[in-house]
Amino acid sequence: MRPSLLLALAPLLALAAPAEPKFRLQEIDKVSIGYGLAIADVDGDGKPDILLADQHTVQWYQNPTWKKHVIAENLTKLDHVCIAAQVVDGKCEVAVGAGWNPADTVNSGAVFYLKAPADPTQKWAAIELPHEPTVHRMQWVQVDAQRWDLVVQPLHGRGNKNTVGEGAKMIAYEKPADPTQPWKLHPVNDAGHVTHNLQPTRWNAGPAQQILSGSKEGIWFNTFEAGAWTKTPLTNVPTGELRDGKLANGRRFLATVEPFHGTTSAIYTQDAGGKWVRQQLLDGFKEGHAVAVADFLGTGSDQYAVGWRGADPGIRLLTPLDADGKTWRTSTLTTKEVAVEDFKAADLDGDGKPDLIVAGRQTKNLVILWNAR
Repeated sequence: MRPSLLLALAPLLALAAPAEPKFRLQEIDKVSIGYGLAIADVDGDGKPDILLADQHTVQWYQNPTWKKHVIAENLTKLDHVCIAAQVVDGKCEVAVGAGWNPADTVNSGAVFYLKAPADPTQKWAAIELPHEPTVHRMQWVQVDAQRWDLVVQPLHGRGNKNTVGEGAKMIAYEKPADPTQPWKLHPVNDAGHVTHNLQPTRWNAGPAQQILSGSKEGIWFNTFEAGAWTKTPLTNVPTGELRDGKLANGRRFLATVEPFHGTTSAIYTQDAGGKWVRQQLLDGFKEGHAVAVADFLGTGSDQYAVGWRGADPGIRLLTPLDADGKTWRTSTLTTKEVAVEDFKAADLDGDGKPDLIVAGRQTKNLVILWNAR
């Protein structure tokens, strides 16, 4: 084939749609609510395990048998609500948020660091840390080559009524060598309201991560420089869930659920001037509660999954059909099998294909969607 003909066919080849996704569902446990998931190698065997903050228990499921190990129970009278796990220097660091009551913007909330015993299948020691009310989400975030901070995001600002009042204070907790000693607290962002989720990412050169966070005001880009956090607004549409990914052209996109517990999903890409431009891709669902980004299909471009809970739950996979992300395909992964409270993308079996781990609220189940492409 002549080079000129190859060039002529290139646009057509670029538009060739990838095969539809294929996932196999495996239910590994029944749960109470399934508030928050994390993926990390808990036992140091080189395989990613599943961690879950359920209503009254914190547990991990051992890869590949998925045997459950409860490591904490009833940390507060009110529900556990979130979990963060990260392997640092070969050790799995785990933190949990609890005391969940979004209506109490004064006295609710709790943050615990869980100190692992020699045998990680046994109960872990819970070390209580200072906290803001309505603690809701948390992530470990790398701030330099040697340091990972626990970043905690409340849903509301202290004393808020009807989402009005002080901004919700996202705080980075700097872990001391002895975790029972006081942790240094660093303010990250206190400008947002109804701040439902956050994502560590790495857009800048160097080891430090940045944080994308969603709020009633839109999406924020939070950076740690010269020992302090700064915040930059990227969008102005109320955002509940968000993750970032890359298109085939190498450019970033932001994938969302809008607004808080929302009914629509959109992506944002940057125009020539750097402005983030919104493109709505999906609507008509209720209680949108999770977004995950990965190259599930092996196309060299990320796709994203969006999930919702309630009486008519579902998970859809959105796939870009061109290098610039102008055209997307929607594929159904699940319907009533699981009402999504949280999910995470991870390659659990080491086959190079990202799987989807899903906790279901109304369906009260924990499932793995094995990538069978």
